[in-house]
Amino acid sequence: MKASKVCSYGLKVGLSLLVASAATVRAAVTNIFFTGFEATEGYSALNDLAGQNGWLQAGSGGNGLVTGYFPGEGQQAYIGFAPPNAGDDLLILWKPINYQPVAANTPVVTFSVLIGFVDSTTNLYDDFYWSVYNSSADHLFTINFRNDDLRVYYALDGTNTFVWTGTNFTHEVAYELVIRMNFASNLWSATLDGAALVNNKPITTTGAPLNLGDVDAAWVLANPTRAGDNFMVFDNYRITAELASPAAPTLRLLERTPAGNVYLRLEGTSVARFAIDASTNLAHWTALRTNLLTDGFVDYLDTSATGLNRRFYRARWVP
Repeated sequence: MKASKVCSYGLKVGLSLLVASAATVRAAVTNIFFTGFEATEGYSALNDLAGQNGWLQAGSGGNGLVTGYFPGEGQQAYIGFAPPNAGDDLLILWKPINYQPVAANTPVVTFSVLIGFVDSTTNLYDDFYWSVYNSSADHLFTINFRNDDLRVYYALDGTNTFVWTGTNFTHEVAYELVIRMNFASNLWSATLDGAALVNNKPITTTGAPLNLGDVDAAWVLANPTRAGDNFMVFDNYRITAELASPAAPTLRLLERTPAGNVYLRLEGTSVARFAIDASTNLAHWTALRTNLLTDGFVDYLDTSATGLNRRFYRARWVP
């Protein structure tokens, strides 16, 4: 427990009382989908990625499995390199997920993927997208890695405008892209190697259904008639879901009665469940009450404090 989060109160009756809010407890994570594109999972480097293990495509162009771009990671998928068919100017690859986060009571969905970019040798530079769609195939938002200026952009639904995130990328470098979506609050954020790309943007600006259909890799030609031989490599494609944790609760001392009982007030997110714990040494904690449902706050009387000259309390969220 960090001292900066602790408030202590000295009472005239001699009770040394410390009241603190425990660190927020993260809810259990549900694994929705994962692949490392390994041969042991049934992926063959002899074939396109599209058509293997349920992966689909729209458009045409180079895609498949390679080895060795991320040391120690076995096989990786790639998109790009070989030009699309005449008349095509993009290729999209996706694995259908079709998950209903809010209905499943796990509204926070996290997508993560290991990515890297190989430059063109032809002076033709294309764009590589990660795009999120809902189960109705409505586009929700996109992160764009542009190979001509090596900048990372994003775009929301209802607009064709790409906004620079302020971040650049480098060829032949492995990055972890993480997109965190809260479908209950209609907000998403993204990081690249832990650094913020996008913070709290709307998942949809058009009122599209808030669920997860798929997270797509896309190769978009900058020149619709001529493709570069650049490509994006990706691996460890993962989607998880969890319950949204509320803000950390606050526990306040109201009074100590003449009989030695202690009145506490727990303040926290409405319709969330919390617990109050007590200790005499900050090392061993005993739950006094669990599953306290707050409507903004709830008061609690600790009758077990009688006769104690030192008492510590903390509040925590109960997933």
